[in-house]
Amino acid sequence: MKRAIGKMLPHPVLSVVLLLIWLLLVKSMAWGHVALGAILAVFIPRLTARLWMEEIYFHRYRVLVRLIGIVLWDILVASIVVTRLILGPGTALRPRFVVVPLDMTNPYAIAMLASIISLTPGTVSVSLSDDNKGLLLHGLNVPDAEELIRSVKTRYETPIKEIFEC
Repeated sequence: MKRAIGKMLPHPVLSVVLLLIWLLLVKSMAWGHVALGAILAVFIPRLTARLWMEEIYFHRYRVLVRLIGIVLWDILVASIVVTRLILGPGTALRPRFVVVPLDMTNPYAIAMLASIISLTPGTVSVSLSDDNKGLLLHGLNVPDAEELIRSVKTRYETPIKEIFEC
């Protein structure tokens, strides 16, 4: 039974996300939109299954939900802070490149961390070191590099390591 479900839905989390995104895009819960979204959510992951390097397994879904909440909150707060910095009266920005040492090796976990950093206004992931041990990021206003590193590691890397068990 589990093998049949795995064959039908090779990436169940992706399928759920695709369905939710579809419903958000069409702004409707009409039966036809739900049915079409479900069809897309089943067939897109099946059609792209060969492109995935390996299976993605999330562990500790509660941690994932908490991380999503943290990221959404951080995006909201950072949007307000960046707006004030840009539109505020003559604030001197302190842009800086910072290397965040990584304690994880899973490529999907590293990609998730880099994506979260880039989604948050005021920061962007620039590059990953050749040995995958350091992530270079740029901050719009970084008065304390150590504080930024500590924040990234505690707010994002630690839960991501729990989610991917790496």
